[in-house]
Amino acid sequence: SRMMHPKSLCCGLIFSPGCELSSKVPFYTFQGDEEEDLEHFLELRTVCLGEGAKEENNVVEVTAMNHQGKTISVPIANLHIKCLPMVSLGEFELKAPVTIRLKAGTGPLTVSGLHLIASQGEESDLSDEDEDEDDEDDVPAIKPAKKKQRQQ
Repeated sequence: SRMMHPKSLCCGLIFSPGCELSSKVPFYTFQGDEEEDLEHFLELRTVCLGEGAKEENNVVEVTAMNHQGKTISVPIANLHIKCLPMVSLGEFELKAPVTIRLKAGTGPLTVSGLHLIASQGEESDLSDEDEDEDDEDDVPAIKPAKKKQRQQ
C-alpha cells in the first residue's frame, strides 16, 4: 500500500503524445527513468480508435504489477468503430513498468495518459522551503492549480 504525500508528486506529463497501437506496432512498454528514490506511475486516461479502423473488436490489455507484486495482464477496453470507438478510463493508475498491448483487432488506436513521478525518500529541505503554502492549507499537489477562495 502506497501513501503519496502531497509534496511527493513531482510532475505530471502527458506521455508524448500517447502511444498508437496497430497490427504493425501491437504493444508499447512504459518504463520511466530509473533513478533512486523516484517511483514512476502511468495514469491511463483514454483509449480511442483512429481513422481507418475496421469493423472489428479491438481488445486492449495492460500488463503491470498488482498490489502483491505479481505481474498480471488484464483487458481494459474492447473497442468497436460502430458502437464504442472511445473509452475514458478516468484515473487508472499503474506503477511502471506497464505494457499496453493490442490483444485482438488491428487498430489503429491511441492510448493517452499522464506520467506521474513520486518521491520515495524523505522530503528535501529545498522542497520544504519552496512549498510553504501547502503546509498552510494541506491541499494535495495532485489536484489542478489551486484557486484561492475568500472566506466570509
